[in-house]
Amino acid sequence: MSGVRVMVVDDHPMWREGVARDLTEAGHLVVATSGEGRQAVRVAAATRPDVVVLDLQLPDISGVEVIRGLRAVLPHVRVLMLSASGEQQSVLDAVKAGATGYLLKSAAPAEFLGAVQRTAAGEPVFTPGLAGLVLGEYRRLAADPAGAAPGAHGGPGGGGAAPRLTDRETEVLRLVAKGLSYKQIAERLGLSHRTVQNHVQNTLGKLQLHNRVELTRYAIEWGLDD
Repeated sequence: MSGVRVMVVDDHPMWREGVARDLTEAGHLVVATSGEGRQAVRVAAATRPDVVVLDLQLPDISGVEVIRGLRAVLPHVRVLMLSASGEQQSVLDAVKAGATGYLLKSAAPAEFLGAVQRTAAGEPVFTPGLAGLVLGEYRRLAADPAGAAPGAHGGPGGGGAAPRLTDRETEVLRLVAKGLSYKQIAERLGLSHRTVQNHVQNTLGKLQLHNRVELTRYAIEWGLDD
């Protein structure tokens, strides 16, 4: 994938402009930039980016509130958090709100640009060490019905039976739940990267979910991560 439509949201002008420049030089289209959360939601609704690169700390509202606003106006937008904070609660709050990935600002430029590509493809991207944190939290919630979201246990909408997946879709879903990337799943199953993406997209549609983060939680809740 190339030429991703990206919006950059950060309250530090030099950092914001530097990120936008790196993205442009890498062949992506920066459709907008913003230094405030509420403005970012309004501008995103008008420019319709594929990926929003978002800081956690903004002067008016938090990055988590921005994610919720973005998901309200653009349900399928991908959000990549780019933050100086790697605190556990910050990461979990962002992912629960709908962020696809979470990268620390200490990441190398090549790592960041790769993360944008993967985020656009719907892959969860985390700074090393954070992926295990998120999976661990989902497993904790799956083991504690009182802490899970309403309707989380059972099929979409709270029904008692899971939608029927093909054997291959179930196989891919198990590997998603283990935290493997599309590339790793493709190598494990002897499939092409595109075929794995297609299986994931089909599964998302059947389960009425929006991204791989939600898919991972679903798989864990159904015990597919064993």
